[in-house]
This record gives sequence, C-alpha cells and structure tokens, in this order.
Amino acid sequence: MSVQLDLLRHGVTERGGGFRGSLDDELTAEGWAQMRAAVALGGPWDALVSSPLRRCAAFAEELAARLELPLQLEADLRELHFGAWEGRSAADLMHDQADELGRFWADPYAFTPPDGEPMQHFEARIDAALQRLRQSHDGRRVLLVGHGGVIRLLLARARGLPRTQLLAVEVAHASLHGLAFGTAPSAVHERTLSGEGERL
Repeated sequence: MSVQLDLLRHGVTERGGGFRGSLDDELTAEGWAQMRAAVALGGPWDALVSSPLRRCAAFAEELAARLELPLQLEADLRELHFGAWEGRSAADLMHDQADELGRFWADPYAFTPPDGEPMQHFEARIDAALQRLRQSHDGRRVLLVGHGGVIRLLLARARGLPRTQLLAVEVAHASLHGLAFGTAPSAVHERTLSGEGERL
C-alpha cells in the first residue's frame, strides 16, 4: 500500500496559542486566509481527511466542496488532550508548574500533563487512523488537515528523530508538509513540496 500524504496544520484560532488540545476553537479570519493561501498551489488531491475539531474540519469542508472531493472526518486524528493544561500557555504554566512543563518538553513520553492523554495512547490512535487511511486510499494522494501535535509526530518519525526531540520539530500554523508511505508499514519518508505541490 503506497499513499502520498500532504499534511496541513490549521491556521490561527480565535483563542490564540497555548495548549489547545481538545478545545474546539474556531479559525480567525487570518487563519482562514492562511489555509486558503497554503493550498492555493497545492495538490492535486484525490481525497481529504480531517480532524473533526472545527479549526480543521470547517476548512476541510469548504475545500472539499470547492474541489468536489470526498472528505472523511477521522476522530483519531484529534490533537493530544492536555488535561489540566488545556487552554493555558507555556508562559502561564511557568508560574506554577515550571518543573512539570520542563519534564514534558524534555520527553513527552516520560511525563504526561495532569489528567492528560499519555503520548503512547496518542501515538496508538494516530497509528490506527493511518492504517485505515492507507487501506482505504492505496495509490492516492490525500490531504490531511490536522493539528500541530499530529503532524509533529509524523514528521519526527519520517526524520528518524528520537522521542526526546519530538517537540523540537517546528510546525507553523497553516504549514504544508509532504510524506510518502511505502508498501511496508514502517516505510515512510518526507517529501519536499514545490510551488505546485509536486515532488522535486
């Protein structure tokens, strides 16, 4: 099974940055503009897959309608649930949970935010979603509209990075990244996207 997967992070949201997790923020006007600009020269795609959270799904629904493409909302592609940290910024957490935040940044697999989702569980549901995606879209090019954490995990794997470097992977709002999955389950590499969205 081989799939070309383009990963698009959502744009800026109404409540700004920080640990948004499962909070269902809407895109701002700037966020919409960022995402429209990101896909203007992308594709062509055969299908769209999106997280069900509105900051991803609302744009995916608009794009699918405009391009007349099938859209699948995939619950397992939601962002990592940050528990008690949801809605808070790193700067805010530095006041009362600096040690815990430092442990999370150093190795998110070894420290889970209070009442949050363990990284191992997050990774397992992302893997399950990817397996379904690869089975249903074999031979296709798919645009996945998702979250920073999901994209960061997939890029870190493709780059062969150790888990301690996961949070060092930069994924800007409305950034577009390319991956290619080969026939073997572990065969994945990063693709460079040109202005027209094709491989260089």
